[in-house]
Amino acid sequence: MSSLADGVDAALELSIFGSFTRVGSALRRKLEHWTALEGRTMTDRVVVMSGGTSGLGLEAARSFASMGATVEIIARNEAKAEATCAELRRSSGNERVSFVVADTGDLAALRRAAADLLRRHPAIHVLIHNAGALDDARQTSPEGIELTVASQVVGPFLLTGLLLPALKAAAPSRVLWVSSGGMYSEPLSVDRLEMSADDYDGTTAYARAKRAQVTLVELWAKKLEADRIFVHAMHPGWADTPGVARSLPTFRRLVGPLLRTPRDGADTLVWLAVDDGAPLTQSGLFWLDRRARPLHRLSSTRRSDTPEERERLWRWAVEKSGYSPA
Repeated sequence: MSSLADGVDAALELSIFGSFTRVGSALRRKLEHWTALEGRTMTDRVVVMSGGTSGLGLEAARSFASMGATVEIIARNEAKAEATCAELRRSSGNERVSFVVADTGDLAALRRAAADLLRRHPAIHVLIHNAGALDDARQTSPEGIELTVASQVVGPFLLTGLLLPALKAAAPSRVLWVSSGGMYSEPLSVDRLEMSADDYDGTTAYARAKRAQVTLVELWAKKLEADRIFVHAMHPGWADTPGVARSLPTFRRLVGPLLRTPRDGADTLVWLAVDDGAPLTQSGLFWLDRRARPLHRLSSTRRSDTPEERERLWRWAVEKSGYSPA
């Protein structure tokens, strides 16, 4: 990177507002001369992604389909998934776009979906954990786990484990988690991960789940290194998606035109999935705008990130999911 690009990037990082909005992605794209993703080919790759029927996920699915990939969307609404896949097949001319029905917070449904995917695809090249929502009211999964944690931490942990045979068969393969800069505000704490009904706050629950995600990314990366499965998390920035409109209407109104488009928000996710350079050089990183970023901005969250707490999180995920990787 040029010294000018490095300097501008560092200045943007100091200003969260500048870094996370469309200002950051526009400046970085121009100064760092991002290679265009259009025209790349993925005809020999299978991509499995949750949350692909709207927002960032839909934009990413559209890109993968246009590149010729075999795309499998994991969705909880069958009718919406069917309509989305039909539209993607029409717009891309790629008939290899399909779906399986499962809510990522429903562990039994995920087990059925994983079995179906393994029957259809002995090799999976990219697994993307994108589904996630910020809800004001506390809910629980069918297994009794607080739903934010179930759908964004436990479910993806289980699905990663269940699909390992196909990911190993496709190596070098990738497991990508769509996280959030919201995790910067929360320390790693297993005891505080599942919020009770008395103290539940949707924004806090979401941020804690995202902190757990990026920690699990690092842990998975170490465990899967010998299998040549590369694991990364990414932050899309502040993008104008249906989820933001539903969950954060005041924020959306205030930031308004500075929000990124869904396509801009999905850029780094698509790049991590298709590029055979930097994403396959090192594993376990957290990305924003095609650059690896630090996991901590506050000393309080850095202090919480101990080997003991990391090990507790792994054991907790194994216990909650009922899956223990060999």
